Amino acid sequence: MAEHDQAQQPMQTTAADWKPVAGTLGRTGTLMKGTVYHVVLARKDLKVTTQGVAIKPGLSLGGYANFAKYHDGTMLMGDLVVTETELPKVTDALQAAGIEQTALHKHLLQQTPAIWWTHIHAMGDPVKLAKGLKSALDATAIPPASPPPATQPPIALDTTGIDKALGRKGAADGGIYKFTIARANTITDGTHVLPPALGLTTGINFQPLGGNKAAINGDFVMTAPEVQKVIQALRKGNIDIVELHNHALNDQPRLFYLHYWATADGVTLAKALRPALDATNPAVPTA
Repeated sequence: MAEHDQAQQPMQTTAADWKPVAGTLGRTGTLMKGTVYHVVLARKDLKVTTQGVAIKPGLSLGGYANFAKYHDGTMLMGDLVVTETELPKVTDALQAAGIEQTALHKHLLQQTPAIWWTHIHAMGDPVKLAKGLKSALDATAIPPASPPPATQPPIALDTTGIDKALGRKGAADGGIYKFTIARANTITDGTHVLPPALGLTTGINFQPLGGNKAAINGDFVMTAPEVQKVIQALRKGNIDIVELHNHALNDQPRLFYLHYWATADGVTLAKALRPALDATNPAVPTA
């Protein structure tokens, strides 16, 4: 029997099941596919620039906390976007709450101010986890969530051309054109099946810069044999490598994440990204 057949599947839940978590955090999340409660922790308060580009929160400043219920407890997985000044206080709060830090890195090249991303993981009672997370959030200036706009701002890019180049359809989100792509294989931590919505996806984000040009940022999720293929494909397309690292400690198969950056014509960038994406065993897009 395959190992993932023995691992626990996440339980189906309703939005009402997560009201105690939302109340503790003071933030309402979104239930994804009935299993993952997704809380957005975007840094809309920060004015970050990289290589002269003013970074929109949706490009790379969108932290999150995800909760999923299993038979042996609730899992918390997330990624907190913190300033260099906030980082020690956030670390101390997480450690005091028994929430593990599983990665610490950057998503962008030279940046002002200095920003760090720390991944978190814990298992236990959902309200206790939320209290611990809230103590870490209180050490930051992460603003409360704002309601989504009634209509999305226009995307000044050839999104049809970008979709064709990547072989799937993106979505507009706060002025950013985004792709979230799951892997085709099942991921576990040895005990629990980890759905893609917990954060185990490739992210490709386009920020319009005018004249159909874009800044791209995001990350590729890869197994070890895929890493060099992705790096080679990205560099062939003149896309810069920012970071290569893990996000978790015990995922199976072992996964690595590669963050990247480039500015150029949007369709040209999408064509350069496609060979890297194809090297990562992506799930077949649904219609």
